[in-house]
Amino acid sequence: MVFKVKDYYYKKAKKEQFFARSVYKLEEIDQKYKVLRRNDFVLDLGYSPGSWIQYTSSAIGREGLVVGVDLKEINNKLLNLQNVKLFKKDIFDINSLGDIEVDRQFDVVLSDMAPDTTGIKSVDQIRSLDLVEKVFKILPLFLKKGGNFVIKVFEGHEAQVFLKSNKNSFKELKYFRPKSTRSVSKEFFVIGKGFEA
Repeated sequence: MVFKVKDYYYKKAKKEQFFARSVYKLEEIDQKYKVLRRNDFVLDLGYSPGSWIQYTSSAIGREGLVVGVDLKEINNKLLNLQNVKLFKKDIFDINSLGDIEVDRQFDVVLSDMAPDTTGIKSVDQIRSLDLVEKVFKILPLFLKKGGNFVIKVFEGHEAQVFLKSNKNSFKELKYFRPKSTRSVSKEFFVIGKGFEA
């Protein structure tokens, strides 16, 4: 299916100097669920191209820190933000906080990661769920007790089953589809508040 790439949010992002239209998804999530606070310590998984880092950096202020981890080359344009650290690594190969040069767990973990899509719905759902399951598995290493979590999920029955089976990982687990999500997209976001480490 072909969608109109240069839509309202694309143009808005360009005008406001964000690296991607996806920034407005995080903005909507944060405005509705109050995920980010001043001085927070935040981990952004699969941050590239970096619009979520741009938003988070501003939301947490100078005393906060956002650490971005991605397999892609580091976006040097983000390095002029003083409360940002970036790593070119596979998050699933990291075994200790020291591997990303931090000495404590994060207040918030964000993940806008998506698999390489094929256009075959069932395959893409399986790949997305595999990523989601792996992120849930590593959360106890990175996210502190009581922390907040945002992750992108592709719709599908197995994803719903997995999320239901993990709803006790958080005091609250909400599902949300931001207005800025493209109409053809099968994604939604899961927001966890109050991590039960």
